[in-house]
Amino acid sequence: PSLAEPAISPDGSEIAFASGGDLWTVPAAGGQARLLVSHPATEQRPLYSPDGRRLAFVSTRTGNGDVYVLDFATGDLRRVTHDDGFDQLDGWSRDGRWLYFSSTSRDIAGMNDLFRVSAEGGTPVQVSADRYVNEFASAESPDGARLAFTARGVSSAQWWRRGSSHLDQSEIWLLHPGSPGRYEQVTPRGAREGWPMWGGDGRTLFYVSDRGGAQNVWSLTPGGEPRQVTRFRDGRVLWPSLSPDGRTLVFERDFRVWRLDTASGEAAEVPVTLRGAAAAPGIERRRFTEEFQELALSPDGRKVAFVVRGEVFAASARDGGDAERVTTTPGRESQPVWAPDSRRLVYVSDRDGESSLYLYDFGTRAETRLTRGSGDDVSPRFSPDGRWIAFARGGRELRVVDPATREERVLATGDLDRPPFVSGRPFAWSPDGRWIAYLSSDEQSFTHAYVVPVAGGRSRQVSFLANVFGNTVSWSPDGTYLVLDTSQRTESGQVVRVDLVPRLPRFREDQFRDLFREETPRTLPGPEPRPETRPETPAPAPAAPAAPDSAARGNQRGGSRRPTEIVFEGIRRRLSPLPVGVDVTSQTISPDGKWLLMVASAANQQNLYVYSLDELSREPAVARQLTSTPGFKSSAQFTPDSKEVFYLEQGRIQVVPLETRQPRSLAVTAEMEVDFAREKMAVFEEGWTYLRDNFYDPRMHGADWSAVRAR
Repeated sequence: PSLAEPAISPDGSEIAFASGGDLWTVPAAGGQARLLVSHPATEQRPLYSPDGRRLAFVSTRTGNGDVYVLDFATGDLRRVTHDDGFDQLDGWSRDGRWLYFSSTSRDIAGMNDLFRVSAEGGTPVQVSADRYVNEFASAESPDGARLAFTARGVSSAQWWRRGSSHLDQSEIWLLHPGSPGRYEQVTPRGAREGWPMWGGDGRTLFYVSDRGGAQNVWSLTPGGEPRQVTRFRDGRVLWPSLSPDGRTLVFERDFRVWRLDTASGEAAEVPVTLRGAAAAPGIERRRFTEEFQELALSPDGRKVAFVVRGEVFAASARDGGDAERVTTTPGRESQPVWAPDSRRLVYVSDRDGESSLYLYDFGTRAETRLTRGSGDDVSPRFSPDGRWIAFARGGRELRVVDPATREERVLATGDLDRPPFVSGRPFAWSPDGRWIAYLSSDEQSFTHAYVVPVAGGRSRQVSFLANVFGNTVSWSPDGTYLVLDTSQRTESGQVVRVDLVPRLPRFREDQFRDLFREETPRTLPGPEPRPETRPETPAPAPAAPAAPDSAARGNQRGGSRRPTEIVFEGIRRRLSPLPVGVDVTSQTISPDGKWLLMVASAANQQNLYVYSLDELSREPAVARQLTSTPGFKSSAQFTPDSKEVFYLEQGRIQVVPLETRQPRSLAVTAEMEVDFAREKMAVFEEGWTYLRDNFYDPRMHGADWSAVRAR
């Protein structure tokens, strides 16, 4: 367990500290600790009153964090602050009448001001409120004539941050009373210095500084030279507390409680054994009707899959009701995608440390692990016939895997997705399953669309934009063009179309002529393309065993059996922006090819929009708003008949028809046991993996990340 934020009692006999969100006490020499304050909320920063009869602390039981006072004799608990923001307890006045605290509730840009409030409760009084300086960690001198505090930097919020940064650098100041008060700077800039504490003589200040490299305890008399008290070469010294006589100082170091003799400079860890049952949440049975993530509608339109707290569920897309749980693991499952047969589901799981692909068959109720790579496997996408699954590995390789044999092939390399930076839909299969379009960044961090033949061959760039972001790519159902979203760092997201073959204008008269095309014998050879515009068609992809009926069903629903043609000559000039007029986050094309569905923002509100792709439509092509609610929306997708859209809004499944534009909720319930102890370890593993795979600093080459994890 982690032992944090210790405080020494006035007589030096006892230490109070926080662990697991509760407050404990232990003899100053160490031993068995007893549980003092236990609550499902977070209790922190315990500080003894000067007479030792009361304990002040911060609790989140009524909001973001307020100051409370516990009377040891009576057990009475009194709330003394009532701000909406977080109130950080700094300390007591020496006469026990006042409590000093720092709060961001009345300043700009999340900066702190200094306040004091009666220990009995009442209206807080501002002590120091510089409008443009962060002020925190205050300590009143024993005679009440001066107030020491920390100023500048963001270490009040980033006290946990290891390492040195100019953002964390702070200084010790004194406030002398008066009207106005007089400020005196005690320590110079250039280091992270904070938590000032007055010694027993009323003249010496103890504080924490990283001026010598690692964080240590220092002391000085204002106007004199600083003296380093401890000599730690690594680790962090946090949340110190000094006895009134200035002889004993306790602090947190490496998640343990330490005690320092200020005269000799000798510091040692206090041995602590917890004894008591904390109020930490255990296993809780919960029913979720919201908090859903990553919705996937099956190709037959009859089922939905979604994620709740890292587990995959599936339910009826027509009636909703109780969802069936698909996974039960300590890791996170994500990115569910249905097979074309609507009977199987592929998803990503990091249960073994690395993200891998798993396949669940609803007919056999069996789960199969598909990939075992050395890097994270993400963003799975079934081919139209269900024979292949495309995915990204390690942020560098575009691969396909045969779900029947689990054989893999590398199709292309590039700068692809890796957790946690995963796009909405970075791949798209051509309707005939012979090509894959994908998004990749170049050496200038511009995101482009590329296409690669599944049968093997080099990938080719098909978009050329000086952009930064790209989230989704779509292939038109007729195979003739791609659509992708693109944006700069501070500009609105746009949608562009890339025509894969030279585009000819269409006229309404063509609709009548199309009625006679079926009378043309299919065996007649077509005209030979001109050499300068000869389309490139890849060889058929190697056949692989498919799940029963999967190929047939894929052909019935999705796809054109006509080979997809791509004319690369002049393709740079065949990119055109679509004037959608909204800030686009993601996009997808309807199965009938007539509509572009967009999750987009306008007037600072996110909603769903459709834009006509039908060149023969009699209506002008403008973005048509489907929803008009303020909630966050994601996972928008068409039903197979292109008449409705399923999406998530504020964690709930919604359905909106294109015709009426009247959304309705799909009432789905997911029931599961939430094990906090298991989840917090999964969160740690996930956070550790993200740092290992994505953190970069040139000084970190050769770092032993496994040792960092163990520590």
